Amino acid sequence: MASSFLCQAALTLLLAVGCSAQTPEAVFEFLPSQTTVTFTLGDVIHTVHGAFALKRGKVTYNLSTGEISGEIVVDATSGHTGIAMRDRKMHKEVLESAEYPDISFRPDRVDGKVGVNGISNVQVHGNFTIHGGDHEMTIPVQVNIAQDHWTATGHFVVPYAKWGIKNPSTFVLRVSESVAIDVRASGQTPQTTNSPR
Repeated sequence: MASSFLCQAALTLLLAVGCSAQTPEAVFEFLPSQTTVTFTLGDVIHTVHGAFALKRGKVTYNLSTGEISGEIVVDATSGHTGIAMRDRKMHKEVLESAEYPDISFRPDRVDGKVGVNGISNVQVHGNFTIHGGDHEMTIPVQVNIAQDHWTATGHFVVPYAKWGIKNPSTFVLRVSESVAIDVRASGQTPQTTNSPR
C-alpha cells in the first residue's frame, strides 16, 4: 500500500513539473499578401528601386526564453524594377534566379526581448541564403504587437559583390556593390502555444 502511494505521489510530481516546464511560444505566420520586400540600389545617375514577392514564412518565438526558429523564403524569380531589359539582366547575370530561385532567412537568435504587446526593437541573428551561398546576418527588427494584429519591419544591407554575386556595372553605368533591403509584414495577433522547455 505504501509502495503504491509513493508511486502515485511520484507520478503526480512528475506531471506537475512537466506542466510548469512548459513555456509560451508565439507563432508568426508571414503571408505573401501582407508582406512586402523592397530593395534599393544606388548608381551614379539615379537610385534603382525594386521588389520581390514572398513565397512563405513562419517564425516561432519563445516568449520566456527568447529562442527563435523558422524560415522566411522570398521568390528570387519575382524580382523586378519596372524596366524589362534591366530585370532580364538581373535575373540572368546577377541573381541567376533560374538556378537559385529562393532567397531565405532562418533566424536562430534574438538579442533583446519581444514583449507580448506594444513596440519592441530587437536584433535577429540568423542564416541568410542567396545565390546558393549561406551568410551569417543580424537584422534590426521592430515588432509591434497589438490586440488584434502585429507588424514587423526590418532594414538591412546585402553586400552582394563581397559575397561573390556579379556586379552589373558597365563602363558607363556604375552601381553600388551593396543593396538595401526593407521588409514589412503584418498579420493577426500571433497564435500562442505551450512548448516543453
